[in-house]
Amino acid sequence: MEYLYIADAAEKMNISLRRLQQKCADGEIPGAKKKGGRWIVPQDVVDYQSDAKKPLPIGISDYKIASSEYYYVDKTLLIRDFLDRKPLVSLFTRPRRFGKTLNMDMLRVFLEKTEEDNSIYFKDKAIWACGKAYTSHQGQYPVIFLSFKDVKCDEWKETYEIITKLISAEFRRHAELGKSNQLSDFEKMQYSQLSEGNADSAEYQLSLKTLSMFLHRHFGKEAVIIIDEYDTPIQQGHTMGFYKDIIAFMRNFFSGGLKDNSHLAFGFLTGILRVAKESIFSGLNNLTINSILDEQYSSYFGFTKGEVRRMLEYYGQGDKFDEVCEWYDGYLFGSTEIFNPWSVINYISENCFPKAFWQSTGSNDIIGEIVGEATDEIKENLYKLLSGETVTSYVDTGVIYPEVQNNPYSIYSFLLVAGYLKVAKVYPQHDGNYMCEVAVPNKEIAFVYSKEVLNKTGKTNAAISIRQALFSNNTGKLQDLLEEFLLNSVSVFDGTSESFYHGMMLGLCAVLSNRYRIKSNIESGYGRFDIALIPLDKTDPGFIFEFKYAGRENDDLDTLAEKALSQIEEKNYACDLIDSGVSKINKIGIAFKGKKASVKQS
Repeated sequence: MEYLYIADAAEKMNISLRRLQQKCADGEIPGAKKKGGRWIVPQDVVDYQSDAKKPLPIGISDYKIASSEYYYVDKTLLIRDFLDRKPLVSLFTRPRRFGKTLNMDMLRVFLEKTEEDNSIYFKDKAIWACGKAYTSHQGQYPVIFLSFKDVKCDEWKETYEIITKLISAEFRRHAELGKSNQLSDFEKMQYSQLSEGNADSAEYQLSLKTLSMFLHRHFGKEAVIIIDEYDTPIQQGHTMGFYKDIIAFMRNFFSGGLKDNSHLAFGFLTGILRVAKESIFSGLNNLTINSILDEQYSSYFGFTKGEVRRMLEYYGQGDKFDEVCEWYDGYLFGSTEIFNPWSVINYISENCFPKAFWQSTGSNDIIGEIVGEATDEIKENLYKLLSGETVTSYVDTGVIYPEVQNNPYSIYSFLLVAGYLKVAKVYPQHDGNYMCEVAVPNKEIAFVYSKEVLNKTGKTNAAISIRQALFSNNTGKLQDLLEEFLLNSVSVFDGTSESFYHGMMLGLCAVLSNRYRIKSNIESGYGRFDIALIPLDKTDPGFIFEFKYAGRENDDLDTLAEKALSQIEEKNYACDLIDSGVSKINKIGIAFKGKKASVKQS
């Protein structure tokens, strides 16, 4: 059997020498043995591992495992950028599944002082080439690490129990404190109560400060505090009705650990929202917020174009780049174009068959609430977004969950920070917030929108039936379906304007977005049509809709529908569809009054 010395084997296997030495010592490399004090590795093992592609890190948030055993997109320069600035407390707000937990675990592994030499996980990464000014921080700090990403309970009592269990487990992770000569007997008793789950609510609310103090005493070094997905239980509290309870707990919990804490070296938090207006971080003037609109750290959460190209080429799928762009690109963090990392990884894993992978990764209860509380104008704008249009809105990156109910225009802010919208243009305001043009980022989110928004409004089945009536040119059936939908889904207090019915029809048409470009209120001919369905396949029929609202008692629906149909002809609304090569165009005039409709078609 032929062997290679370990340095040559490491180079061929594309692994660090230190990491391969560790794997040999742990018995993870079949047939590896020592010769003359140096490890040698069987040639056939090297050849096999050189040819085999690394597995994709689906659902892997452990940095050690992700960086050594899976295809890892190197984000370690986040450490460099942080150390260049050294803010005391940093909050990173990003959508779900954009790599927050993995990055926080990376920071933990880099900074934490442990008996194990964790430098082996960084010596082949970009941070190690930055020099001693950065690498000297490796393994120098006691670290407190808590992730609330899975705290999704229906009641406050259960939520509190899980949070306290997580806190107790983190105390137990630092078992050295139980026997530390640097702690008094009383402090050891406190440690024992908190680690065993026997502390009271007040002690748990102060536990961040307590644990950081104990670690500072024991190691003679201030502690690093990392809290991942801090707002997951807060969103759950909003949805399930215990918002005030979770806010009260978190306010004291974070205040003790992050505000005026002399035992704190650095603090890191991640989440979707800032929740700043709830005073969770009351008086915390050392908090640096890094939102999706900020330039700092913009490339470290999600994948950049270059990273996606290299990943596709590694797996022999370089020709799929354009398709990946259409489906999963489009986000703008700061000025950096970003791909959804969860979806890109799953796309490659599923043999490059594009699907909406992101839709199944979290709760969509907030979307239902948004649609339910939206005004007629906002509903129409939401459906315009589905149709590929942009909407201009004031964006407050400090939006909080209750504002979705109390301030309807906060909808765009929430959808933006949660990953359902992208920024097309930014107009900074003097109050620190932004006026933005927002849009749906890509095909994946358009699909998520059309499925989730339509499901939440009860439009899906109706939309499918209406599509069938449209394609069969069955005017009577279309009228019956519209009236059935109005009867079952619309309040008599809703149908008070043409804009309401316009928005409703946009929503019903959105299910066709995989076959049509849906346009609303666009100039064509001698005026502006209400809705046009422009087929992606020119052999399919196109559609022009014009709507009328019977606002007066004596208005006749049939007459108004005929008037709407005539307007399509008189204003020549179909000219743009004809110019684009659509040969068959169905023109439809619809008049609405309360829960009644009249449909005329030519």
